[in-house]
Amino acid sequence: MRVAGIMSGTSLDGIDVAVVEVRRASGLPKVATLGFQSTAYPESVRDAILAVSDATTTTGAISRLNYQLGELYARAALRAIRRYGPVRLIGCHGQTIYHEGRANTLQIGEPAILAERTGVPVVSNFRARDIAAGGQGAPLVPYVDYMLFRHARRARIALNIGGIANITAIPPGAAPQDVVAFDTGAGNMVIDALACESSRGKLSCDRGGKIALSGRVNRALLDELLGDPYYKRLPPKSAGREQYGDEFVARMKKSRLPMKDLVTTATVLTAATIAMGIAQAKTRLGLQAGMGAPLDVVVSGGGVHNPQIMAHLAAFLPGAAISTSTDHGIHADAKEAIAFAVLAAETWLNRPSNLPSATGARRTVVLGSITPASR
Repeated sequence: MRVAGIMSGTSLDGIDVAVVEVRRASGLPKVATLGFQSTAYPESVRDAILAVSDATTTTGAISRLNYQLGELYARAALRAIRRYGPVRLIGCHGQTIYHEGRANTLQIGEPAILAERTGVPVVSNFRARDIAAGGQGAPLVPYVDYMLFRHARRARIALNIGGIANITAIPPGAAPQDVVAFDTGAGNMVIDALACESSRGKLSCDRGGKIALSGRVNRALLDELLGDPYYKRLPPKSAGREQYGDEFVARMKKSRLPMKDLVTTATVLTAATIAMGIAQAKTRLGLQAGMGAPLDVVVSGGGVHNPQIMAHLAAFLPGAAISTSTDHGIHADAKEAIAFAVLAAETWLNRPSNLPSATGARRTVVLGSITPASR
């Protein structure tokens, strides 16, 4: 089955579309990536998403943006379909504007618009059913991480550094129930916000880690930030803009440090909390699955393009073999879009695709809602 996966994450950098072939003979599905492209959000849309992610927004603003994003997703999907050929199904995660694990979540981007404009059925609203089953509603990609990266003899950590960073820990020879996955904390989003402010809006990220390279880490501020109880909380757990948005950035700025030092400190925070999360996962898995095997860390997401994050990560994880998902045949920028194509295919076939060991759900469930194609 040819499926398009659409992902727009917490970084708010744009719309990723992956076209994949999903085959299932027996057991887990096999995936071949046929193409991938990314479309940047217009600045006005990015600003609108940030505005509706604020508690002071209006229902009218959310409703209008829901339909506007549906149109943008449809245009991005049609561009990919024209380039890579027709698809039978679209999986669209939508844009998260609020997430409170085990309680509620909201992703916008009207699937009816997407189905109407493309003439292709759409699977959307993936997180809600896991929450209904008692889960965090995230992370959902671990099902696909397990499928793509499990190894008979090596322990693997699939690390995605998007706006939020998350890990999937896969012991050697693991069964699905052996997998542990959770959000480690901020990925790029705090760095992005500080880089944007330091450049007076000229930069949307610390391109090439240049700002971080020019500054100094402030140990007192870093230690204060690392004291957040979230990092010691046992999984399952999930994070979002609610924890690492404007209030978090304002808290850092109260230190009155030079902006470049704030960027450097935020960069080290990202790497340090990822390393803490990996240590936490190794402890849990070591107790139940023997994770003394060689450890591979397979990195995807926008963070792979920041050499400062990657360098600090290597320093925090001596002995780990760090690679990117591109090295394993999965484009580092496309992995999450690929994942939602696969999850959509599973939904279409009425197959459960959450991992209760990752989300904390009471049971496996079929994710998402299906919007039929136009007749």
